[in-house]
Amino acid sequence: MESLAAGSQVVRNFLEVSAKFLSLCAFVSAALAQELAPDALIRTITEDVIATVRQDSRLTESPAKVEALVEAKVLPYFDFAHTTRIAMGANWRRASPEQQQQLTLEFRALLVRTYSSALLSVRDQSIEVKPLRARPDDSQVTVRSEIRQPGAQPLSIDYDMEKTPDGWKVYDVRIAGASLAATYRDTFAEAVRNHGVDGLIEMLSGKNRQNGAKPAPARS
Repeated sequence: MESLAAGSQVVRNFLEVSAKFLSLCAFVSAALAQELAPDALIRTITEDVIATVRQDSRLTESPAKVEALVEAKVLPYFDFAHTTRIAMGANWRRASPEQQQQLTLEFRALLVRTYSSALLSVRDQSIEVKPLRARPDDSQVTVRSEIRQPGAQPLSIDYDMEKTPDGWKVYDVRIAGASLAATYRDTFAEAVRNHGVDGLIEMLSGKNRQNGAKPAPARS
């Protein structure tokens, strides 16, 4: 019994330390978003992610590890509720608060898998983040960047960002001028038209199950 109690205490201590560590990571992420200018924030995130991928040559062999990397280093700086509102368009107002929350969680999971899949192909690309042209009092800005790869034309990736109480957040990404959120609008509208909001949620949930993506837990 003593060994069982001792083992339980070890587990409790481990969970307590883990919780404190995760809280510290969240605090650091929030502080970083509040202190850095939007272009500096995007530059820091992209350089950090690419450096991590390059340091671990086997990282891209594990989709689960790549998704964990995205969860830790990228997602704290995204406003997925805003992204989902863009993708839903007018249908967002037709969804109940519970449906809006579920839509956001499922769409987030889908975009995490999309972003993670893109990271799997990172090899010798370099990213140039352009200096931001904005007024100090702007609350919405676009940070422009280019991905360069030998033998290929530069690919523009722009980040639409807004200032929130938690710092700057990305709410849309434009790849070669095309909005990532808006590309889903027609698909979402058709699903809602044919099957309702619950049908769209089920469609996203099914796609995530098929891809092995897990929605984040709902916030209480």
